[in-house]
Amino acid sequence: MKNMNLSERVKEIRMKSGLSQEVLADETGLSLRTIQRIESGQTEPRGDTLKKLANTLKVTPDEIIDWEEQTDKSFLSALNASSLGFILFPLLGIIIPLFLWIFKKGKIAGLKSLIREILNFQITWTLLLVLAFVTFTGITIYRFAQAQDMSPALMINPTIKYVVYGFLYTYNFILIIINSIRIKEEKEARYQPKIRFIR
Repeated sequence: MKNMNLSERVKEIRMKSGLSQEVLADETGLSLRTIQRIESGQTEPRGDTLKKLANTLKVTPDEIIDWEEQTDKSFLSALNASSLGFILFPLLGIIIPLFLWIFKKGKIAGLKSLIREILNFQITWTLLLVLAFVTFTGITIYRFAQAQDMSPALMINPTIKYVVYGFLYTYNFILIIINSIRIKEEKEARYQPKIRFIR
């Protein structure tokens, strides 16, 4: 169906330009057979062929190809799972999904709302992680300054740090798994809590 829509578009633009298939083939440097195959829906113009058609017909490639959004649960699921990069390094939970979103932007239904949920949550989570680190470091420095001593006894109990960091990492991991299941069941992904940095 998509090929037929594309073929009709190419034919319509060609006819509006007042060109025959033969003239279009000649001006683009493509074979007449290639033009016929495109207009009959047997093939889609890609890469250099698409550029040549667009230039000759004086349109943009986007006007020839219909970038209508397609449903792709597997990509949405992969996008959600890509935020697991936070396990290796916190910012990877933001960078990897962002890169994947740029690659498929505007081509997949539900992508915009999902990337908003993921990025807003991962940014919020990263800020909480940084806040916890700064808080623990600040308390330790304050204790050293007050006691005027660098005794290890003044440092915060490591167990408290492990519990806080462990909770943050576990919560993030579980939420990603839950949302992967929700996406497969065609339900909306939900990430809470989050600050709406991206709307």
